[in-house]
Amino acid sequence: MNIFNQISIWLSFQLSIIYLIGIPVTLFFWSVKKRNKAVKKLLTIYWKISLSFFISLLLLIGKYNYALVITNIATVLMTISIWFWKDINDELKEYDFSYSLTTTTKVWRWSLTFITLNLLIHSFLNFSCFSFINSASCEIWLQPSSNFYNIIKSLFNFFFGANFTQPIAKFLGLFSLLIYTLGLIQWSIIKLPKNGRNSCFSENGRN
Repeated sequence: MNIFNQISIWLSFQLSIIYLIGIPVTLFFWSVKKRNKAVKKLLTIYWKISLSFFISLLLLIGKYNYALVITNIATVLMTISIWFWKDINDELKEYDFSYSLTTTTKVWRWSLTFITLNLLIHSFLNFSCFSFINSASCEIWLQPSSNFYNIIKSLFNFFFGANFTQPIAKFLGLFSLLIYTLGLIQWSIIKLPKNGRNSCFSENGRN
């Protein structure tokens, strides 16, 4: 893997953290302050789906061979979740450019879409890492999870007085992935046929 590719992947992950976590947090509290139900509902759904991204980070920490596959699936699901809901899309269209909350939300949605595509492209350029993340050429993909590892390690030691190791991260990641997948299947079978692309954000009235 050449140095240009390494730098590009590193920058992609840094931007991803901003757009996957930083901006959504800001938008969520902003929507609560403005009492905008559409944006609040959009971000609430987004955070539920984004659990898959944190699961993928655990798998990357645990050096699970297919962790990069899970990471890409997670980012794709997160991107789909912010475009999927017809009632929210219709609501956002009603606001003009001067309403900063919805304008920022729209810009963020497009930015997240491009970042997801960028990560997919980089991943396919390093296709062998999909099935063997532990190879030397794939080490760059493991580095972004190191900071997350240090945070969890400190918290785990503080609360439980024990070391948080890579095997533990792998076990927790796989167990969480199983629970998450079962929940997603349940939603697909029960709620999706019932509500379709309606998020039901306006059930209690619109602001």
